[in-house]
Amino acid sequence: MFIFKALRQACGSLFGRTMGDPAFATQVLKCDPAGITFSPLGQPIFASPDTIVVLKTAAHQLNTVHRTVVFPTETVYGLGAVATNAEAAAKIFTTKGRPADNPLIVHVSSLEMLETLLPPGYEYTKAYRALIKHFWPGALTLLFPRNSDIIPNIITAGQASVAIRMPSHPVARALIAVSNSPLAAPSANTSGKPSPTKAEHVARDLSGKVPIIIDGGACGVGLESTVVDGLHEDGNIRVLRPGGITVEQIRQALEEEYQGGESVPKVLVHKRDYQDEEMEAAPTTPGMKYVHYSPSVPVTLLSTLSNPPSGTTRQPVRSFLRQISATRPHPPKIGVLAPSDSGIWKEIVACEGPSWHRFALGPISNPSLSAKRLFDGLLTLEAEGVDFILIEEIAETHEGLAVMNRVRKAAGETVWLDYV
Repeated sequence: MFIFKALRQACGSLFGRTMGDPAFATQVLKCDPAGITFSPLGQPIFASPDTIVVLKTAAHQLNTVHRTVVFPTETVYGLGAVATNAEAAAKIFTTKGRPADNPLIVHVSSLEMLETLLPPGYEYTKAYRALIKHFWPGALTLLFPRNSDIIPNIITAGQASVAIRMPSHPVARALIAVSNSPLAAPSANTSGKPSPTKAEHVARDLSGKVPIIIDGGACGVGLESTVVDGLHEDGNIRVLRPGGITVEQIRQALEEEYQGGESVPKVLVHKRDYQDEEMEAAPTTPGMKYVHYSPSVPVTLLSTLSNPPSGTTRQPVRSFLRQISATRPHPPKIGVLAPSDSGIWKEIVACEGPSWHRFALGPISNPSLSAKRLFDGLLTLEAEGVDFILIEEIAETHEGLAVMNRVRKAAGETVWLDYV
């Protein structure tokens, strides 16, 4: 009785609002991930009745009212709707301003739920069994054949495959289980902006557009999931979008599972190891076609590692900083994202005039920390009212590959610099 009474109180006016309401009185409901565990069969176990109240409130919005709900995952905050309901899923697109040909990722809480979405008689490949064993639940999305009787066209933008993952964040996985529904969920932000990694990021952007934001703390990974396509006849693994699971981790997992002289599938990264123009025009997964991850102010990539294009020469970092200080409105407010042990901080001290707003991405040797801090840095500097943002390049190994994938999409221009 306590739970149902508290549920009614928590829902409050949400239950009484009509579908025609132009805006919501968005509620931010805290939910402690530490109070959620899972049984061997994947069923959530709750240490606090307050957690149950929050998740049942959100599940009511998803299942009964068919609205979107924001929830935390280990990667970024997601804007969720029931994936098997086309009407509900359509609200994701209208809330975000998302193009209709940009497909969504479906989130499940268990392998049993996954199997309800797949075509009858579908058999996992050995590579997929290996990846699920090593990385689920976690920040890895796999492409599966779409069961058109279950998954509506709007989820896949009419494609024959559907992207699915099982999140490891306790709140996300528990919400899916309590809802007893797979949830389609892109990042919870206006389309094209940096993905949110904290509840306050979402509130600044989508307040009044969603009824509930579940606050489960900062996201542990900080970048979207890695998307893998293993549906090709050659058996190779194609990384369509680098993310929270690295290429090196995928390759190591496959090598561990393929023994006795078996041929290990190759791990190929889109645009690095192969091209697919047809897929880029009609993507099977998010993050491939449209501008992404850009704050409301210009972003410039400072390329200090990779080789410049033919005919382009590097200029000294200090000269570039002095140049932008002189050519921009004075005194400009300049945001800088760079590794904490980068030489750029010394150069900034020597460059007087601008108001420097610093956001360290962590040591050069720790790309996973850079991944966790990237979107937070972009959104924090934007909120501080900077005129533009500079981001220094990091090495494209391990999580650095995913970081630079996002940075290159966010940056409007690239300059090639050298420390001298």
